Amino acid sequence: MRIPIETFRLGNGLLVTLSEDHTAPIVAVNLWYHVGSANERPGRTGFAHLFEHMLFQGSEHVEANEHFELVQRAGGTLNGSTWLDRTNYFETVPSNQLAIALWLEADRMGALLPAMTQQKLDTQRDVVSNERRWSVDNQPYGTWWEKLPALTYPDPHPFHHSLIGSFEDLNAASLDDIAHFFATYYTPDNAVLTIAGDFDPREARELVESYFAAIPRGKGKPALPDMSLPTTFGGTVREVVKDDVSLPRLYLAFRSPAFGSSEYYPASVAGAILGMRKGSRLQRALVREREVATDAAAFTFDLPKGADILVVDVTARPGITPERLEAEVTREIDRMRLDGVTQSEVDRAISLIGTDFVVSMQQASERADQLSRFATYFGDPSFINDQMNRYRSVTVEDVDRFAATRLGEDNRAFLMYVPRDDSENAESRDTAGTDAALVTA
Repeated sequence: MRIPIETFRLGNGLLVTLSEDHTAPIVAVNLWYHVGSANERPGRTGFAHLFEHMLFQGSEHVEANEHFELVQRAGGTLNGSTWLDRTNYFETVPSNQLAIALWLEADRMGALLPAMTQQKLDTQRDVVSNERRWSVDNQPYGTWWEKLPALTYPDPHPFHHSLIGSFEDLNAASLDDIAHFFATYYTPDNAVLTIAGDFDPREARELVESYFAAIPRGKGKPALPDMSLPTTFGGTVREVVKDDVSLPRLYLAFRSPAFGSSEYYPASVAGAILGMRKGSRLQRALVREREVATDAAAFTFDLPKGADILVVDVTARPGITPERLEAEVTREIDRMRLDGVTQSEVDRAISLIGTDFVVSMQQASERADQLSRFATYFGDPSFINDQMNRYRSVTVEDVDRFAATRLGEDNRAFLMYVPRDDSENAESRDTAGTDAALVTA
């Protein structure tokens, strides 16, 4: 499957990607800004995520929440998300509604600040604080996705601190911070705009130039510090978290090659062999055969700067101790590291990855998002058309080499969630959050 791609760049630096597909009468608009939690300065953690919320609070010609109303009234859907190294905004609308989606994105890129008020900031700060309470602090295992980067990326690495941020930092955010963040990062030369689906390329180009060309480019953004890291942790690190959970759960992470590098693809295939769907090693051995886990998966974070992480995620069955769970997971990791993989396992993994790729590319919204991703990370959306060839070139020897060098005891980070005992539950009945103990071996 080869994705049709056309690109052009406006004078203000905005990179535009078009991918025409008339299969369904819908069109996806996707805008990536190359800014995430990695770009936050000390004392302002969570600011990228807070800012994502602020962008839905209106711009110079759009009232608060009107962005949602206009898109939904046109029969479309929309949202946004924040990650360690990017923030994206996206709409999928009927084909004849492309103009409204583009105009809305252009208005907040070019004219957000006149609509910003202290009341809006205070409201969204409360929204984000409540989101943290419900989705992180009071959600079983909810802190894993901030604790694991903190465990695997050393302070002050940009990926170390929390994506959603602390209450103290959120409360310290000011309107001046909003203005500075916007002027620094929400500029056309720090953005990629992708349009995918049922549209006329000439009309789309005219609309983009009409709405976006007059927006001035930025004055430059601060460079990130050196993102490079050693290939391994240099030992085993461990954190045990006592949480209000009923079953132990283990997140075992390995430092892994950066997304898009030649070494990334064997790592991705190794992850698929370990934990992609029911036929994977972890599912077969731990869930079905030895019955020590209720579920098991493995995945990469797909971070393109410095180093990625490969994560194994396994939840114990009732009655299985944390020690037993860790021993059983480690046993499977060591089996891959010492005994290697088979050709049939590599073939299965590549086939599953390829099937997922083809299915996702048939969806306008997913195609647009992935084209924005490759354009943002590598400056070239056509890199997407090389992905399956790069996967198909992975050999058994490549996967074995990755396992031998990256899955050893010198490159393991254990984040184990364990249930509180009855006395601890009684003591913490009126408190929120988790207790953590960090041990380095």
